[in-house]
Amino acid sequence: MARSFVPKVVTANHLLEGDVVYFTPESAWAEKLEDAAVYQSAEEAEHALATAALQAHLIVGAYLADVDLDEAGKPRPTHFREAFRTRGPSNYFHGKQAEV
Repeated sequence: MARSFVPKVVTANHLLEGDVVYFTPESAWAEKLEDAAVYQSAEEAEHALATAALQAHLIVGAYLADVDLDEAGKPRPTHFREAFRTRGPSNYFHGKQAEV
């Protein structure tokens, strides 16, 4: 039985800074997951991933990540790896972790 499609976002790492970034509806990159474009079909998601991959001068390692939507319609990670990535580096509190 085929698995039903789960909404997705495109994520990668910024090439020079290493920060986790998310592909936006404007085909730009944002550091916050809530700014990411959410794709509701496999075709949309694959097209966005292909478009994002063309920006290899800005990012590295682009891939699709599963999300679900909160009450406000904003994406939130469904896998612990993606939740971990939203918090930034883990060796000590700096960057995104220091802001919380």
